[in-house]
Amino acid sequence: MARMAAWVLAILLASCAFALATFDKEFDVTWGDGRGKILNNGQLLTLGLDKISGSGFQSKHEYLFGKIDMQLKLVPGNSAGTVTAYYGPTHDEIDFEFLGNVTGEPYTLHTNVFTQGQGQREQQFRLWFDPTNDFHTYSILWNPKHIIFMVDDMPIRDYKNLEGKGIAFPKNQPMRLYSSLWNADDWATQGGRVKTDWSHAPFSASYRGFKADACVVTAGGRPRCGASVGTEVAPGTGAAGEWYNQELDLTRQQRMRWVQRNYMIYNYCTDPKRVAKGVPAECSM
Repeated sequence: MARMAAWVLAILLASCAFALATFDKEFDVTWGDGRGKILNNGQLLTLGLDKISGSGFQSKHEYLFGKIDMQLKLVPGNSAGTVTAYYGPTHDEIDFEFLGNVTGEPYTLHTNVFTQGQGQREQQFRLWFDPTNDFHTYSILWNPKHIIFMVDDMPIRDYKNLEGKGIAFPKNQPMRLYSSLWNADDWATQGGRVKTDWSHAPFSASYRGFKADACVVTAGGRPRCGASVGTEVAPGTGAAGEWYNQELDLTRQQRMRWVQRNYMIYNYCTDPKRVAKGVPAECSM
């Protein structure tokens, strides 16, 4: 599990009548020896971390494009050294990572996009709220033209398809949703200077409210669009939702720029060490 990160999170079309997906039907707890639990009749999933092990889960479905939401409440208190992550397959990934911190210091929200096994497209943010006090919605819209990261429906990053300029874009490899809570105190908090305080263990992160409007890859390997995953909506007819061609309008572009001006703490496009080796092609577009 060399890459932590990607989660593709999506929301259903407002015009559809649906019931939220339950974790027991949509996900498998894959590791952690009982530290990952599905509770409340499938409405809640918790991951645990102690000195022996963390835990993780993965989706039963694979997706090729979609709009997905997950509500998440992060490890409270002294979370230094812990990482709560969503990640995808090896070669193409869309990454959300939450890097813990000491009590009273903010989490770091880390985003990245991998294409054809190449990443190093990191952008990092502080959040404008305490993500441990309550559940907040973290979303990704992934269509053939854009990968849009959102927090409580506020766009924070838009990674555009610039294949016409020779820049790879993830669009051919289906992705399964994964998430994990694990110890990464060799790098996660202040570059590894602050280690995990195991006296605060066990650590726990909670998930609820998974929704997906996506192209689901069938047993035959073909994506089936228009089916609302985990809901009571009848199977789709092959037509994807409005998310398939969605992009940020002027108002949402302005909101994203506000977030980036006020809460972005790292951008690979402006890192002096990276720029000294040549500005990444997509950064100059």
